[in-house]
Amino acid sequence: MANVEILSKEMIRPSSPTPEHQRNLKLSFLDQVAPPVYVPLIFFYPFDELCFDMISHAHISQLLKQSLSDTLTMFYPLAGHIQENSFIDCNDSGVEFVEAQVHARLSDVIREPNMAELNKFLAVNPTGLGIATLLAVQINFFDCGGIAIGVCLSHKIADGTSLVTFINAWAATCRGEVKIRQPYFDLAHLFPPRDLSGSSFTPNAGITKEKIMTKRFVFDKEKLAMLKEVAAAAAAAASGDGSQVKNPTRVEAVSAFIWEKFMEVAKNKTDNKKMYAAVHAVNLRPRTTPPLSEQAFGNCWRPSFAFISTSGDEKNGCPNVVPVLRSSISKINSDYIKQVQNGEHLNHLSKSKDMLMKGDIELCNFSSWSRFPVYEVDYGWGRPCWVCTTTMPFKNVVILMSTPCGDGIEAWVNMLEEDISAFSS
Repeated sequence: MANVEILSKEMIRPSSPTPEHQRNLKLSFLDQVAPPVYVPLIFFYPFDELCFDMISHAHISQLLKQSLSDTLTMFYPLAGHIQENSFIDCNDSGVEFVEAQVHARLSDVIREPNMAELNKFLAVNPTGLGIATLLAVQINFFDCGGIAIGVCLSHKIADGTSLVTFINAWAATCRGEVKIRQPYFDLAHLFPPRDLSGSSFTPNAGITKEKIMTKRFVFDKEKLAMLKEVAAAAAAAASGDGSQVKNPTRVEAVSAFIWEKFMEVAKNKTDNKKMYAAVHAVNLRPRTTPPLSEQAFGNCWRPSFAFISTSGDEKNGCPNVVPVLRSSISKINSDYIKQVQNGEHLNHLSKSKDMLMKGDIELCNFSSWSRFPVYEVDYGWGRPCWVCTTTMPFKNVVILMSTPCGDGIEAWVNMLEEDISAFSS
């Protein structure tokens, strides 16, 4: 068990003050409806790449602090505060920076990761409601010499794409790069804010106070190939010639496998007169007209809903789901984005929330981070040997991440404590 000793806490402010005309940044509609939780990532760096005979903890800490301060000048909203779910007061109040000593070996922590222990490497609890600071960083120095950098960014102002964009910019600044692409913050221009007071939807929708357990499932190259074959065969059997899905992607194959397992667990608990939906977070940046740059900072994603009804289905197993998944994601197109922009999407969110509250639908939520360049985050002492997330305060949420070699996928499955054992069997 890793004993994490907090050494210091301080606030890091931007190295240059934010100009007065940038002090008030409107939240976009997509920021307004985002949940008030943190998005967490932890990066582990082994000691053999750090050359600690030449570089001290104090020197590394100072490099990280100064480069963070310089990076915040470009990402100035992160050092501010959200006001009334309406705008960010970019007042340069700073971000939380924590230093900790970990009395354990890094190799032991990542060999058999303990989900409850991983939160010790973060400066804040990502499952807790309420946002004290928009960004919180914890630098963990292991007794063996390794380092873990835990980053938590408020989901109210950023999605996973934006989080990784910021972290790579910080790492590039730390290792001395000068030319760093400037982020674009005005997503409120594309997705104007709305008055949510008359809607039944709230940003807290889906957050649970029930006990959530997280289990990591690793799908290596061979397992992925097998799942893709199974998914393709199921699609061929369903369509007669396999024309619907000839070559399922890794994400489609893993999502289908997990969704089928989820439906099996759900049906054993309830009757079959329900709708089941796989909800995939879809990045809107490449789907807008014209496409947005990945530097567009904020929440720029929407959920796709793939529905299956098992009412009256007496067959063993679950329906073929890969074509349904692919079809639902393809509907996140320019017409859909127009609905988000003109406010129609808020009605859809309210209806989905009402169905969930009534128990008419069971959701399995997916977010694929498998293409995020997290293994390129190099602060000057090499790339990470492992990158992970932690438990989310939502039931039936699955985060998909790449394995360190890039050939596999790690699925982080968050479920109620009572369901996780049945799911794992």
